[in-house]
Amino acid sequence: MRSMLIFTLLALGALMAFQYFKPPVPPTAAPSAPTTTRSATSSTAAAFQASSAAATIQAAAETTTVVENDLYRITFSNRGAQVKSWILKRYKDSHGRPLDLVNQAAAERFGFPLSLYTYEPQLTAQLNNALYEPSVTGQVAAPTGIVFRYAAGSLIVTKTFLFNQSYVIDVSVSVEQNGQPVRALVAWPSGLGDLEEAAQYNYTKFAYSSDGKRDTTVAKKISGGATLNQPFDYAGPIDLYFAATFLPADPADATAVTLRNTLDVPRDTADPKGPKLPEPVLGAAIGDQNGATHTRLFAGPLQYDVLGSIHTTAPDGKATGEDLRPLVQYGWFKVIAEPLFLLLRFVHDHMIPNWGWTIIVVTLFFNLLMLPTRFTMMKSSLKMQRVQPKLDAIKRKYANLKATDPRRTEMNAETMKLYKEEGINMYGGCLPLLVQMPLFFAYYRVLLNSIELRQASWGWLPNLAAADPLHILPILIIASMFLVQFITPSPGMDPAQRRMMAFLMPAIFGFSMWGFASGLALYWATGNLLNIGLQLGINRSKMGRELHALAVRRAAAKAPRTINARR
Repeated sequence: MRSMLIFTLLALGALMAFQYFKPPVPPTAAPSAPTTTRSATSSTAAAFQASSAAATIQAAAETTTVVENDLYRITFSNRGAQVKSWILKRYKDSHGRPLDLVNQAAAERFGFPLSLYTYEPQLTAQLNNALYEPSVTGQVAAPTGIVFRYAAGSLIVTKTFLFNQSYVIDVSVSVEQNGQPVRALVAWPSGLGDLEEAAQYNYTKFAYSSDGKRDTTVAKKISGGATLNQPFDYAGPIDLYFAATFLPADPADATAVTLRNTLDVPRDTADPKGPKLPEPVLGAAIGDQNGATHTRLFAGPLQYDVLGSIHTTAPDGKATGEDLRPLVQYGWFKVIAEPLFLLLRFVHDHMIPNWGWTIIVVTLFFNLLMLPTRFTMMKSSLKMQRVQPKLDAIKRKYANLKATDPRRTEMNAETMKLYKEEGINMYGGCLPLLVQMPLFFAYYRVLLNSIELRQASWGWLPNLAAADPLHILPILIIASMFLVQFITPSPGMDPAQRRMMAFLMPAIFGFSMWGFASGLALYWATGNLLNIGLQLGINRSKMGRELHALAVRRAAAKAPRTINARR
């Protein structure tokens, strides 16, 4: 018992001596490093809140920071730490001014780019109206970075933006309240590009790629405020020529909110005070389901090479996934349209540095390439006309049969036997057209969607992506189509029907081109003028003369006979 008491007293004495003589901890000693970035951020925020729950970080006045490289000039305001202006240096709007991806009228009403979106309206308003403290003000050149900080009580916000020499920027956002992460998404809420130009073509879409599926949704099918929790490789609004597309750093945990509003824009861009049309304004907000958000943002032109250089985030976290070229909307004819565009670009870059002349040269090339199909159509038409008397005899033989009579199959069998004996393909006149139509629609998609033609001039045309201001090309299309119809022999067609088609078809096509892109009208008019020359040459050939003679005989046979009455 005595030994135990002595041992206890010695232990207490040693402990008191250790506490008295131990060295003091230096006040500047750093805590041990956390194992992950996310835990480090959480530990820092928790320590910050523990030290002072009422700490405030807020700027005294509103300031701006301008970030600039060869491609853009972005103006940030510390109010909301959001973008007030995003100028693309190499492009102009429909009025000839430097193109601002921020539509000021829409942004004032619906929010500026890189604002924040939460599910609490009061908190959203606070985050987007607070005066953040920026790490740098004034004008800076990329590559660079800006950090905006704001803290009020238990609310702590950090927005970090990194810039390089491309159209892509890095965005990181962390919002915490009462020590817990807040689901705050980075938003581009107010459309993009030139809304007047978008209204002219009625083309604004929400583009996305999810689990390898790349698609777009038109504005009328977009629900404002809809949350989509699914893997997103990219998502954001696009129009014909520009995009603001988010590329999440962690696609598997990405969450997106679709934003849709309406803004009245002038019906006629040349008359801004004239009648207005409601134009949909699309936007998107991207975040992470776990709270803090890290994403890249592409805000720039839908230019083929630019899009090919930008990749989504691969499963290993590197930017080596699919590229953004699917944002160019070639539609079903992409397999033809994309090589066609590459051919146009090759001619422009290596032969004729003018897009108007490029269209003309490539159009001539394809029309000459399709010349054999024209001869195929004429040969098929000539064969049909040669056997027309035999076909008429077969029809007369079965003329009294009703359409439901089973013996009508005998007439069809005799007709097919005659075609086989004469070596006639009944679809020979249609197949060449079926070959040409995909090329026409592919040409249409290329000329409509290629930003390279936007504001490219040729002759009296100031913008090959806009309608002919003098309407010379549509009038030329009407006149040339009429002339082609007039000089092309059509012995198999009723003369009255032929005259009607000679006027009706040119009118339909010509007036449909009235408001279309002048680049497409230039393509169509060039093809028509070439067809006139080719048809005049074909008419002088042996086959052309025979077709013309058959047409004259058929017209004479169809003409009404006049009987002279005797007095």
